[in-house]
Amino acid sequence: MLSLVLVRQKPGSAKGVMFITIEDETRVANLVIWPSLYEQHRRVVLSASLLVVDGKVQREGDIAHIVATKLHDGSDLLASVGHSCGTFPLPHGRGDEVHHGNLPDPWGAPFPHKARDIYTPDLSLDAIKVKARDFR
Repeated sequence: MLSLVLVRQKPGSAKGVMFITIEDETRVANLVIWPSLYEQHRRVVLSASLLVVDGKVQREGDIAHIVATKLHDGSDLLASVGHSCGTFPLPHGRGDEVHHGNLPDPWGAPFPHKARDIYTPDLSLDAIKVKARDFR
């Protein structure tokens, strides 16, 4: 399983067990790393932003726990994301004013006013009152 590391936790009450919240394209899961595996792969556990995990999956309802047996650093794969060999053309939608300019709607409905063109005479910055908080 190839997963992004979201959160690392090693509570003092867990007797050396490390918990890592990981995420892949399907869901978020809890990774359980026993102290012996943690000592073997300490650098990978603490520094990897993308983990390759081998382990046993345990489910409790919708929650998935993975008890890790092997860990590998996949951060180099994450670093290569975005470097493609060719151009990636983006499709232009009907509302893309940058591509099409500010043209009238071909179906007859005029474009709404831009935010900077809207003026409300009774609304000014002086009318907005924010209650101050005193934390002393």
